[in-house]
Amino acid sequence: MHIESLFGKWLLLPVLALALFAWPGATSTVNGQTAASERIVVTGDDVTSAYGAPGAFSRTRFAPLTTAYVLPPWTFYFGTIYEGDAFRHGPPDHLFTEEVEMGLPHRFGLAAETRVERFNGGGGFSTVSIEGRYALADWNKIPLNPTLFAEYKFGVGTIRHEEGPPPPPGEEEEESGPPKVPDAYEFRLLLAQDFGDRIEWAMNWFFEKENTGDRGREWGFAQSATLPILLEKKRLKVGVEMEYKNFTVKDTRGDPMHSFVIGPTLAYRTSHSTRFDVSTLFGCTDDSPAVQVFAVFSFLLGPGTEQGAEAPVSTRNR
Repeated sequence: MHIESLFGKWLLLPVLALALFAWPGATSTVNGQTAASERIVVTGDDVTSAYGAPGAFSRTRFAPLTTAYVLPPWTFYFGTIYEGDAFRHGPPDHLFTEEVEMGLPHRFGLAAETRVERFNGGGGFSTVSIEGRYALADWNKIPLNPTLFAEYKFGVGTIRHEEGPPPPPGEEEEESGPPKVPDAYEFRLLLAQDFGDRIEWAMNWFFEKENTGDRGREWGFAQSATLPILLEKKRLKVGVEMEYKNFTVKDTRGDPMHSFVIGPTLAYRTSHSTRFDVSTLFGCTDDSPAVQVFAVFSFLLGPGTEQGAEAPVSTRNR
């Protein structure tokens, strides 16, 4: 089986699923609500607002490590994400993720992802996932704008790099070959806020549990803070990101691995609908990668592409 054909199949499936889901109601809803609903556009940022949120948070992916709030209804977000992990010992791990998300009415969102891994000379698909999120209120109606997030991951490949300690001797491979990537579920609490139309901040608390295999369990938090510099309409932003992970498997519940990384992040919006993010994070514990590099290219597609505004605003994106 060629990886090119596999890639095409798994990439097209989530895109087609979301498009078919959106088609029956998108046209009628947008046309029917144009006159009745209030169109909010933010000053200093030409990204369409989601329920009054600044443009940065209306893209859902605020920065490489963090997501925030929801998309405007019937707007699509497409993202290509690269993650490179350089370890203190052994070869690096390369992860490539394709993400598509659709904003729904009433502050709901639906997304799908495919992930490909390249490690130690081998590579292939790792997971396919579906995601849903719900913002509890319109922007700034509740402090920190809490949003609920749930994801289910389907393992579609073999494990190429273990997160936890290596398995005991004799258990490295099953009779049929390397162990399969297990299915897993994840829940997150997304928090986000802008301060004085300058500093933009997002934090994610997360819990993930594998259903089979060594039943890995991971919890922790990630947070990002950025501020605009130099260019008009907040096109260039710099900031800092950090992430803490507590990871155990079924045999190490009392002895978790602690990973903490921190470093600078930069976001450059090349147009009103496209953006490029890059982060370089450095490990601060023995269990952390020595260096993690993230690069994200994304674009938005949907109604409401007008620019300009009348009310103060701010910003956006993990």
